[in-house]
Amino acid sequence: MSLRKVGLISLSFCVALLSACSAGSVRQTSAEESVYDRVIKQGKIRCGYVIYNPGCLKDPNTGKLSGIGVESIEMVAKNLGLKVEWTEEVGWGTMLEGLQTNRYDMIGTPIWTNSNRARLVDFSKPLYYSPIQVWVKAGDKRFVDCNLASLNSPKCVIATVDGETAEVIAAEDFPLAKKLSLPQLAGVDQVLLNVSTGKADASFEEPAVAKEFLKYNPATIETISKTPIRVFPNCWMFKRGQLEFKEMLNTALSQIVNSGAEEKIIAKYEKYPGTLYRVALPYQPPSGK
Repeated sequence: MSLRKVGLISLSFCVALLSACSAGSVRQTSAEESVYDRVIKQGKIRCGYVIYNPGCLKDPNTGKLSGIGVESIEMVAKNLGLKVEWTEEVGWGTMLEGLQTNRYDMIGTPIWTNSNRARLVDFSKPLYYSPIQVWVKAGDKRFVDCNLASLNSPKCVIATVDGETAEVIAAEDFPLAKKLSLPQLAGVDQVLLNVSTGKADASFEEPAVAKEFLKYNPATIETISKTPIRVFPNCWMFKRGQLEFKEMLNTALSQIVNSGAEEKIIAKYEKYPGTLYRVALPYQPPSGK
């Protein structure tokens, strides 16, 4: 066989190989449908959800969902000409898995953003913000005038729950303090009870949660925070890399924030007024003469 024929055969083989690879690449790309394309095609947003007041509540008798996140995403979907399908109730430890395996398109419960989650998932603009305050036993004057530095001592005990926010704050801001840690199933009430009975010197909690505790345990704890020790944005969560889906949600969310509709939803579920922070409007009206 001549060199010329060998060259032609080799060239033909390479072209065929490249064509096959190209076709395979096209098939693979088309198979990986984006969340946006799937939502538009199906006409619905599939939402997983975590029960967490006030973002997502569930009626124990009817199973009907309500809450800030629920009403907000349903209004956003309606404005987009879409429907919401509440696909699956999940837990804090399993909600990421369902996103990665496409069991649902997003988590409809507003979720606190943090660095660990940001490595795996993406978030919408905030719907609202949750402040975290420092709580001590009522009448405890050791930390008057927000002398929080004195908490960072082996003589102090901070009540926490394994893996939760209070534990993270204690580790970051007060590493020298002892920790009275409870398992996750213990609940926030037990943490605050440990503070109110003097078993722990302090803990960190949302004002709404602490005020609910005070409703049933009056005058047992008090806050020493003039300003929150942390403020967390509450956002919808979905897979990373879904830019079109993210932009669609953010645009529709901005619409209900700017119209005042979101404020009405928040006020409806804010049991203790002033315990949730609002998203600042992105504009300032001109001052009158």
